[in-house]
Amino acid sequence: MRWKLPWFFKHGKSQDLWLDSELVVVDLELTGLDAAEHEVVSVAWVMIKGGKIVLAESRYMLNRSVQYLSQSPVFHGIDETQLEQGHDIEVIMSELAKALEGRVLVCHNILLDWSFIKKAFLEMGIVTRPTQMLDTLKIEKSRLLRQHQAVIQDQLRLPACRARYGLPNYQNHNALSDALATAELLLAQVNHFDSEKHIKLSALL
Repeated sequence: MRWKLPWFFKHGKSQDLWLDSELVVVDLELTGLDAAEHEVVSVAWVMIKGGKIVLAESRYMLNRSVQYLSQSPVFHGIDETQLEQGHDIEVIMSELAKALEGRVLVCHNILLDWSFIKKAFLEMGIVTRPTQMLDTLKIEKSRLLRQHQAVIQDQLRLPACRARYGLPNYQNHNALSDALATAELLLAQVNHFDSEKHIKLSALL
């Protein structure tokens, strides 16, 4: 699949220093992998400001609007009773849009997560302007290829990527812990490029 970024991603401030950027690290739990037919179960995001994770500004929201969980609770452990305590998807996406406005969006597998976010935004008439999109999966794949390593899919899973930097194991398939895990992975990747973090966003795109 060829991925084309909207104009506002292409013309964002990619020459800014990474350290000067505000980033929103997002993770979704889903009922499946196809944005055309599957649903968002939960959304979480963690902020990075000044090169530091700001846990006080993190959010975790359950989508009580889910119509059909199918077998997805086997992976994320969220059942219908838990969803009843959540929010409507419109509220969740509105809050996410506010968080993304004027900031950098970060995901581990941006193609998957952005396909669901973009679909929801379009359906709800929400307009948001993240300045750039970073993919920790893509960053790691590029790093492995530069080292002339053969890359298989399992090597690019979030736990495997974290393990290469000596980061601890977290609970998988929880949106908040995965968002935090992705944020920590990004910090480790940046430190690998430049321990002083004086690199430009363009080096991570």
